[in-house]
This record gives sequence, C-alpha cells and structure tokens, in this order.
Amino acid sequence: MTDIYKEAFEFLKTKTELRPKIGIVCGSGLSGLADTIVDTVSISYKDIPHFPISTVEGHKGCLVFGKLNGKEVICMQGRFHLYEGWDPKACTIPIRVMKLFGVEKIVLTNAAGGLNPEFKLGDFMIIKDHLFLPGLCGFNPLIGKNDPSIGPRFLPMGDAYDQQLQEEAKQVASEMGQEVRNGVYMCQFGPCYETVAEMRLALSAGCDALGMSTAYEVIAARHAGIKCFAVSLITNLCQPNYKQVVNANHEEVIECAKERGALMVEFISNCIAKW
Repeated sequence: MTDIYKEAFEFLKTKTELRPKIGIVCGSGLSGLADTIVDTVSISYKDIPHFPISTVEGHKGCLVFGKLNGKEVICMQGRFHLYEGWDPKACTIPIRVMKLFGVEKIVLTNAAGGLNPEFKLGDFMIIKDHLFLPGLCGFNPLIGKNDPSIGPRFLPMGDAYDQQLQEEAKQVASEMGQEVRNGVYMCQFGPCYETVAEMRLALSAGCDALGMSTAYEVIAARHAGIKCFAVSLITNLCQPNYKQVVNANHEEVIECAKERGALMVEFISNCIAKW
C-alpha cells in the first residue's frame, strides 16, 4: 500500500511547488472553503493515481493547493465515504499523501445531525471525541499489515482530537461573537440515517452529533502523527422519540450547509490563521 501513496504523491508534486503544513477536509456542502484559497492549483480526484472519486452531491472531488490567510494548505474539496463502497484504506489515501507533503495539522469539517437536545440547527460543534461504530465492527482503516514507516501497529486514540487546537478554536469563536458547542461525534457506516433505537443508543453512549465520516480520516491522520481538529455543522436535528419522528434528508443537509457555509469558512480560516 505504501507504493500507492508514494505514486500519488510523486504525481502531485509535479503539479505544485507548495509543501503545505496544513491539511483541510471539506464535508457535505462545505466545499466553498476551497473557493477562498488563493494562488490555487486544483487537481480532479479522477486524475490522481489511486485516488477514489467522490460520488455524493455536495462533494466537488478536487484536491486544491494554495494559500489561506497566508498559510500554505492542501484541501480536499469533498471526501470519500464507506457507504459509497470504498474500502476504509482507500478513504485514507489522501490523508497519507498529505503526510508525504509534510502536513502536520489537519482540520476536518462535516455535516452532522444534532442529537444533543440543546443543539440548534446551524450550530457549530467542535469535536472532542468520537465513537466509530464501523471500526468497532471490523472496518478500521488500520486493519491488516502495518507499515511502521507510517505509524505504530497499536495506535493510542485518547488524544485523537488535539486539546490545544480546540482551545484556540474556542477563542476564535469568542472573538467572532459566535457560540460553539463541544461534543462527541458518532460515525456510523451509512447511507441510512439512524433509526430511533440507534439514536437512543448513541445518546446513551454520550454522543452529541451523528454522521457518516471523519473518524476514519482522523485515525489515519493520528497514525501518521498529524494533529487533528474537527468541527461539525449541525444541519439537521435528531428526534429519538417515536411520537415525534422527523426524517432527515440530504437536501435539507445541503441547504443548511449553504446557509451557514460562509460563517463556517470564516471560522475555519480564522482558526488556521492562528496555526
């Protein structure tokens, strides 16, 4: 597998002279973050050796190099998901390519369902921890032979989401006059949204928001020694109550992401400026 990452890296480094220290992963409807990057070089995923291809609405499917707030960045304009049929290892290829470029910190965004009853539509939730259900069921991206040149066989995940980056982000939000939440994100396989029973299971486990991404990318990043910061945009509200069933839909998610996307872009951009 190491050759796959190296071949992708060798191809990409012929397209840009930048060697970014910061990586960005844009979630559903949040690809507009890449539009604020200047002096860009954009490469379609389909043109990059071994890269999967995004198939979900709201994921443009480009790798963008450039500068954001004066910092060199590499940005995934759209990501890959297990429910699209990709192997967990395939979903982490871009993260390991980022490591070869020299990325030291990564910010990940996603659209998520708000499970915590105090959450409101459009809230930002800084992720402090995750519950990765597919990983617990055998779909961990690190399963198989380990490459010690990338990271350790047994990866500690107690510090998956960097505390200092979280505190800096809270300070940024305060300076912007923007309230932010701090909570636990549950990643399930998808593509189905959760049943009431599944929502209740997540709630009993201390989860605050529900989604279908991010966790396996964070595992790959931490395995490679990259510090992680992640934030969810709450694009729909979960109702774990049989008498008040509210079915989520992807159109609602995209619409909310569009409405709050500009503020999310400003927030992430200001966070990166502090790095």
